[in-house]
Amino acid sequence: MRVLVLGGTSFVGRAIVDAALESGADVTLFGRGRTGAELFPGVPRLLGDRDSGDYAALGQGGWDAVADVSGYLPRHVGQAMDVLGDRVGRYLFISSHAVYRREGIAPGSDEDTPRRPAVRDTEELSEETYGPLKVACEDDVTARYGARATIVRPGKVAGPYDRSSAFTYWVRRAARGGRVAVPGDPRQPVQVVDSRDLARLVVRLIADDRPGAFHAVGPAEPTTLGGLIHTCARVAGTEVELVPVPPSTAPLPAMFPLIRPNWPTQQRDPSRARAAGLPATPLATTAADVLAWDRQRGEPPLEYTFTPAQERAVLSAHAGLAHPPAPPNAPTAG
Repeated sequence: MRVLVLGGTSFVGRAIVDAALESGADVTLFGRGRTGAELFPGVPRLLGDRDSGDYAALGQGGWDAVADVSGYLPRHVGQAMDVLGDRVGRYLFISSHAVYRREGIAPGSDEDTPRRPAVRDTEELSEETYGPLKVACEDDVTARYGARATIVRPGKVAGPYDRSSAFTYWVRRAARGGRVAVPGDPRQPVQVVDSRDLARLVVRLIADDRPGAFHAVGPAEPTTLGGLIHTCARVAGTEVELVPVPPSTAPLPAMFPLIRPNWPTQQRDPSRARAAGLPATPLATTAADVLAWDRQRGEPPLEYTFTPAQERAVLSAHAGLAHPPAPPNAPTAG
């Protein structure tokens, strides 16, 4: 099986390359060559730049499938498809749950949930445009490749090598133990998927030549934000007390990790992906691996989070608001 990965040296792409090589696939990488030069020795690398439209390195060769990890704009996807044409059998596009409408969506929604209107008149990536631009990318891939198109919509992805703060913050914070400021409802359901599970799903979909759209969400056992924090603490051997902090009074950074006001609309049904082969790494395993990786790299500063000093000030201001710990795995939809 010959697999071309567009962007395969960062977080999700790296996991996909690992899984593809583990399956015995013949992998080729395409990217700018600016990161991960030490990764995957012996794997062919084609150099190009999607932002500048440099796809010359893809002008020759053929692959059974392409996994597009780095397509964020319709131009990215359109130019790649123009160059590759029918020299690829299947086009698998990594999309996002941001494609879905934000209002009127019930918990446990499936892949046929109404999406947001596509956007094509901007290349500025923001919270408002990211999802609609992904919608346009999905539409273009499906229009070009039809039954040879596969769309994977991951939930919040967690795992080693994730340089965002989304999951790592809570792993790191729980490992310190004590009173934890939670600027949201600890009972909020959360869905995180291990990057390695996502990668193995991608490889399985390619190997099975399976079309359609798939939710890559986890963990296998539904959990809440409070349950996730308690799981991270248990892995680290610490104890935590959750202190809900009213967002209206706390100096919250934008996009605080895993805190979302519209969380009921963000719970997705993973059954289609599970049936197609999405594995289920236990949340505790993901947390342990992230904790080990984060410590090994020296725990650099994280964006959009409380610093220890900020959290101490918030906890001091809300000393009387300690909330009983949420059950580690309270039942939730999806």
